[in-house]
Amino acid sequence: MSRLRQQRRFAVVLRFLIYMQGTHYFFHKKDDINKRSVNGFISIKQGCENMKIGEARQIYRDQVHAYRKQKSVLNKQLEEVRSRMQHMPGDEEQKKAYESEAATLQLTLDALDEKESEYQEYLDQLTEKYCAYWNTEVAKQQKEAGKEAAAEMGKIMEVARRLMKGAIVPASDEKKLMEFSMDMYQVAKNIGAMARQEKKDKYESLWGEEKKTEQTDPRETAENADAGTGAPEIVDVSDTMLSAGTAE
Repeated sequence: MSRLRQQRRFAVVLRFLIYMQGTHYFFHKKDDINKRSVNGFISIKQGCENMKIGEARQIYRDQVHAYRKQKSVLNKQLEEVRSRMQHMPGDEEQKKAYESEAATLQLTLDALDEKESEYQEYLDQLTEKYCAYWNTEVAKQQKEAGKEAAAEMGKIMEVARRLMKGAIVPASDEKKLMEFSMDMYQVAKNIGAMARQEKKDKYESLWGEEKKTEQTDPRETAENADAGTGAPEIVDVSDTMLSAGTAE
C-alpha cells in the first residue's frame, strides 16, 4: 500500500473520531458489562449474558441505533468522495487516492452493516422471547380468571337456593346475588317467603373475608425473564470502524 493511500485511510478514521468526539457519542449500559477506554472512547466488549430480557433489549436497541446513525454519516461521506471522483478527476495519483478513500469507506460500511445485522437478529430473538413470556402470563391469568368465575357462579347459585328454602343468609351474600341478577334475587326471595319452616336455617357467608389478589403485569414478567445465553459481543461503533478502516 502506498504512503498516500495509508494517509487517506488514516484521514477517514480521523474524521470519524473527530465526529464522535463532537457529538459526545456514548452508551448507557449496565454495571456488569465491562467497559474499556480506547483513545478516549468507551468501548463495551462483553455480551449481555445473564441479563433480563428488558435490559438486553434496551442495550441492543441502542447498538442498532448507533450503527445505523454512523452508517448514515459514512454513506454521505462516500457520496461526497464519489462526487469528487466524477467532477474533479485530477491527476492519476489523485484519482487513486479517491479510489482508496472510497474503498476504505465501503469496507467500513460493510463492517458496520454486518455487525448491525448481527445485533438486529439477536434483538428479534429477544422480542420473540418477550412475546412468549407475555402470552404465557396472559394465558395463565385468563385460566385463573375462568376458574374464579366458575367458583363465583357456584356461590351465587347456592345463595339463591338457600333463599328459596327460606333460609337466612348474610346481607353481603344477598347483595352478591342482587348485583349478579336482580330478577333471580326477587324470585328466590318470593319462593323463600312461601316456604314453610318451623326453624329457618341460618348460614354464614360463602365468601368469608375476601382478599384482593393483585395480578402480575405481563409486561413486567416478560421484561424480567432471563435473556438466556448466546448474546453477541457488544462492540463499540468506533472499534468496528477502526478495525475496518485500518485493515489491509
